[in-house]
Amino acid sequence: MHKMAVENGLDVDVILRQATGYPFYNTSSYSLETLGSGRTRQNLEDYIAKFSGNARVIFEQFDFINTISQMDKKGVLYKICQNFAAIDLHPDAVPERTMSNVYEHLIRRFGAEVNEAAEDFMTPRDVVHLGIELLLEPDDQMFIDNPGIIRTLYDPTIGTGGFVSDGMEHVQSLQDRYGTAPTLVPYGQELESETHAVCLASMLLKTLKSDPGRDLSQNIKLGSTLSADKFRHDKFHYCVSNPPFGKKWELDQADVVREHRDQKFEGRFGPKLPRVSDGSMLFLLHLLSKLEDPAKGGGRAAIVLSGSPLFNGNAGQGESEIRRHLLEQDVVEAIIALPTEIFFRTGIGTYIWVLSNRKPADRRGKVQLIDATEMYEPLRKSEGNKRRKIGEDQIRDIVQLYADFEPTKKSLILDAQDFGYRRIRVLRPLRHKIVVSDAGFEALAENTAWAKRSDDQRQGWRDLLAEHEGTDHDWHWIDSFAKAAAKKDSELGKADAALIKAFQKAFGVRDEDLDPVTDKKGNLIPDDDLTDYENVPMGTDIHNYLETEVTPHARDAYIDETYVDDTDGDIGIVGYEINFNRYFYEYVPPRDLDEIDAELKAIEASITEVLAEVTE
Repeated sequence: MHKMAVENGLDVDVILRQATGYPFYNTSSYSLETLGSGRTRQNLEDYIAKFSGNARVIFEQFDFINTISQMDKKGVLYKICQNFAAIDLHPDAVPERTMSNVYEHLIRRFGAEVNEAAEDFMTPRDVVHLGIELLLEPDDQMFIDNPGIIRTLYDPTIGTGGFVSDGMEHVQSLQDRYGTAPTLVPYGQELESETHAVCLASMLLKTLKSDPGRDLSQNIKLGSTLSADKFRHDKFHYCVSNPPFGKKWELDQADVVREHRDQKFEGRFGPKLPRVSDGSMLFLLHLLSKLEDPAKGGGRAAIVLSGSPLFNGNAGQGESEIRRHLLEQDVVEAIIALPTEIFFRTGIGTYIWVLSNRKPADRRGKVQLIDATEMYEPLRKSEGNKRRKIGEDQIRDIVQLYADFEPTKKSLILDAQDFGYRRIRVLRPLRHKIVVSDAGFEALAENTAWAKRSDDQRQGWRDLLAEHEGTDHDWHWIDSFAKAAAKKDSELGKADAALIKAFQKAFGVRDEDLDPVTDKKGNLIPDDDLTDYENVPMGTDIHNYLETEVTPHARDAYIDETYVDDTDGDIGIVGYEINFNRYFYEYVPPRDLDEIDAELKAIEASITEVLAEVTE
C-alpha cells in the first residue's frame, strides 16, 4: 500500500493512518519477530526509522538508538527482541493505564539510576476518578441535554498521562448516566522527556469517536509549564493537575519573576510570588489563567495539593497573597481533605481544590470544605506508601456532599471572608531609664557598633560612663551626654546614631512605674522589645478587638497606624489561611479520673498476677 501510494503521488500519511486506524504507522518490512539474529541492530534501527514522525519522536526522547547499541555490544539485543515479540502487548491485551503503571513501577524501583525526577508524576486512579467526578458533577444536565458534547481537558503536569487518560476512560464509562458520553479532548505539558514520551505513546493509541483520525499526541507538549507555557493563548473547559509536592521552582524563577514584574495581573502570576522552596501555588495561579472565559461558559479545575498551600506564609507574603487573590476573586468552590496514605510515594495528607470562574448563584462568595479523611477502604496489599484507596462508594458519598452543598458534620459552607484576617502591629510605649552598670558594659561588649571603635576610643567611653555608674538618668540623657562628650573630645570619635543606640540597648532598664518616653514632637516612642502582632478576623473592628482582647492584659497597648496593607491602604496587613483542623475540630472531654484510676488498678493487679506466676 505504501509503495502504491508513493507511485501514484498520494498523501501517504493520510492513507496509512486510515489503513491502520491509528494516527501513526510503520512502513518497514520488519517486525520484532523477523529482525533476524545476524543484523539485529541494523534491522531494528530500520524498523524504528520507518515509523511515522509522531511515533519516531518517542524513541528519540528515550535515546533508544543508544540503548540498542549498548544491548548489541553486550550481545543481548536479539534475545530481548525475541522475548518482547513473544508477549502480546496489543492495547486490547494490555490497556494503556497498565502499560503506564509498568513504567511507573520501573521508575519506583530504579528511579535513582534512570530518571529520579520522573517519580513525581503518579496520581492514583481513585484520586483521578474523584477529581473528574467533582469536575463534571455540575455539568450533568448539560451532558444529558447535549449528548456527545465536546469539551477540552488540560493537565499542565501531565506526566505519563494517567490523570487525563483515566479521566477520559471514566467519562466514557458514564454512558448509562448521559446516554452518549461527552467527548474530552486532552491537552497537556510535561517537563521530563522520557515521561513525555510515555504520554505521547498513550495518546497515539487513543481515538475520538467524533474525529477518529485526529492525532492527540500533538496536544501534548514538552517543556516547563511555569517558564515556557506551550498553550499561552489557550483556554480550556476542564483542568486537572497533580503537581509535585514541595518541589523548588528555582530553575523557572527568572522567567516567572519576569512575567510577574512585566505583566502583573495581565499574566498568570499577578499576586506576590511564593517562596522558591515550593511551586505548588504557582500551578494554582496557572490553572486559574487557563479556565475558559466566563462569557464562553467558563471553566473548572481540580488540583491535588499537599496541606502547605492552605496555610503557609504570613499576611502579606506570597502564599497568603495568592490565597487572597483566589478567595477575593471568588474562584474557590470547594476544598476536599483526602485520607492519608493514598499516594504511592507519600503518606501525607492531601487536598483537592476545586476552582471555577462560573460559580452558580448559591455558591457565590462561599467556599465548601469537605472532610473526607475517614472515607476510604484499606488495601489488602500496600503499593509503596499507598495503604488505602477511596472506593467507588466513598467517591459517590464525597461527590454527593459536594453536590448537596449543605452544612453537615463533614461539609462546612463558609464565607470566603471567614478565612481572612488583618495582621495588626501592637505597640507599647517605652518606659525605660538609663542606668550605667557592669551588666550594661558586658552587654555593650557584644554590640557590633561598639566593636568597630578603636581600643583607645572604647576605653575613653568606658572611663566617662563609669563616672555615672549607679545613677538613674532619663532615656534621652544618653543622647545629649554622648554628643557633648564627643564634641568636647574628638579622640572619642563621632557619637553617631549606631553608637547611641548601642548605649541605649546596653544601659536601658525597663521601669513600669515611669511615664512613657516621647520624642521631640511629643509622640510616643515604642518599646521594640514589647512589639507584638495580632491577627484580627476580617470584618472585626481592629480598635474593638484591641480593647477586648489586648488591653485587658496590656493596658498601655496601642495600634501602629503606619503598618498598612499595600493593596487597600487600611491599617493592618490582610492575610488568608484555611485551617481545616480549626473548622472540623471536635472537643473530646477527658476521661473521668475515677475511670482512669480503676483501669490503672486493674492493670496493676494483672501485672501482680503475672509476676506471681513467674516467681512460683
